[in-house]
Amino acid sequence: MAKKYERYKLFTIDDNKLVQEHRYCPKCGNGVFMAVHENRVSCGKCGYTEFKKK
Repeated sequence: MAKKYERYKLFTIDDNKLVQEHRYCPKCGNGVFMAVHENRVSCGKCGYTEFKKK
């Protein structure tokens, strides 16, 4: 889980709307963000991983 001071990095504001930068984990559901790595996105809670295509 992201620390309180790091949560601002997961969202941006665009035209007075809050835009989510990271995806939610499809297995864990809403509230669990997936970490973005160079070649994959992964969930730190359940270990679900999707590899990026080149």
